[in-house]
Amino acid sequence: MIQKWFDLTGKTALVTGSSRGLGLVIARGLAAAGAKVMLNGVNRERLDAAVEAFRRDGLEAYACPFDVTDREQIEASLHDVKKTTGPVDILVNNAGIQRRGPLESFDPREWQAVIDTNLTGVFITTQCVVGDMIERKSGKIINICSLASEIARPTTGPYTAAKGGVKMLTRAMAVEWAAHNIQVNGIGPGYFLTDMTRTLAENEEFDRWIKGRTPARRWGDPEELTGPVVFLASDASSFINGQILYVDGGLLSLI
Repeated sequence: MIQKWFDLTGKTALVTGSSRGLGLVIARGLAAAGAKVMLNGVNRERLDAAVEAFRRDGLEAYACPFDVTDREQIEASLHDVKKTTGPVDILVNNAGIQRRGPLESFDPREWQAVIDTNLTGVFITTQCVVGDMIERKSGKIINICSLASEIARPTTGPYTAAKGGVKMLTRAMAVEWAAHNIQVNGIGPGYFLTDMTRTLAENEEFDRWIKGRTPARRWGDPEELTGPVVFLASDASSFINGQILYVDGGLLSLI
């Protein structure tokens, strides 16, 4: 019975920003739990390579190329892929970008790019998917938040503003759609060791700061996100709504 709660067989999952990094790991975890996975990205070569790698491992995956800030691209890509996979049962809004700099001199165009991708992109993509969920009275939406949804660091103001917005958008979506049997929750990753963060980990000062600030005294392994994602995507979380699950080694609990 317990295993059945976490079984995603027959479900279709769309993970934005999943051609590499944490998004790719999240998508692989959903596929390993039985889901058909739509991988998304804007670099078609990298996206196709990721799909091929999934299929070599016996996992069902499809390329769903679009920019999360472009509604027409999203609708066109989903229309094509849904012919094979069926409508989206699980949406993971993971796509995001980071731009750093002091707020007093931050380029407004760069500010807008961060807000458009990290916050508005969540809104637009979800709008393109949630109609089918409302019609079927079933759906799981998982928004990837951040430690920056709660705390700030210098030079990350736009990202912090966007991720704070994603936290509250998650709660707004839950309130709007819970009556349709749609669960909307968020995951806030701490500091995870990926190809993109490896240079930070190799910086002795920064590595020392992360390990000192995190009660677990280490970086997270990307695989440690798969359990929380599968949980929130499965029937095991059917009465959990509007919550943000921080997977951070205890960082937010340390004063």
